[in-house]
Amino acid sequence: MLNRNFLQGAALALALAGAAGAAHAQTVGWNPRTGDIWIDTTLGDMNRYGERYRDPFVDELVRYHGAPRDLVNDLLINRRWAPGDVYMACNIAAIIGRPCRYVADIYERNRGNGWGNIAKQMGIKPGSPEFHRLKNGFVPVYDRWSRPIVLDADLQRVYPNHGKGKAKTTGGNATHGNSGHGNSGHGNSGHGNAAKQQGGGNAKGGGNGKGKGKGKG
Repeated sequence: MLNRNFLQGAALALALAGAAGAAHAQTVGWNPRTGDIWIDTTLGDMNRYGERYRDPFVDELVRYHGAPRDLVNDLLINRRWAPGDVYMACNIAAIIGRPCRYVADIYERNRGNGWGNIAKQMGIKPGSPEFHRLKNGFVPVYDRWSRPIVLDADLQRVYPNHGKGKAKTTGGNATHGNSGHGNSGHGNSGHGNAAKQQGGGNAKGGGNGKGKGKGKG
């Protein structure tokens, strides 16, 4: 009887440990192979954010990339996709005007090809306007999360003032110090007036006023 209880307890402990590690299992040895080192590195950081702060991550894809909430949760929880893979599927889908499920199904059948080849298959070739839209779009996402992001040389040219100043209010309207945020694919649509959302105080560039982003992973 004692041995049986011990075995049952050990089995339960293993099951709980497996459940706790499931969120990280899909990122062990993970390599998105986008063809761009900066994107690969940033997607790795996005994995850490999405695993730790799932709700803001899911909200981002639903609100700004038009992804169905049930699909995003299914990919993350049931299919155990890495958050970076889910982001790529839904971001590419938004750029080409197709449902996120369409891109997700193609990637799942051709997972060994890497995101770089999948993107080319979807018409997003390196150096194309669509590719720049995909890459530039990471910056407003991170700003909405209030998460630090290091820009490479290409993105520094697109966002020359990013991170160099805080928003100031003048006459009740917030003026963003990050002047490069104007039109970067996703922009700050849906944010409303930053000064109104924050009670007329100092608005942080890219914040969504909900305080759901977390700066550190």
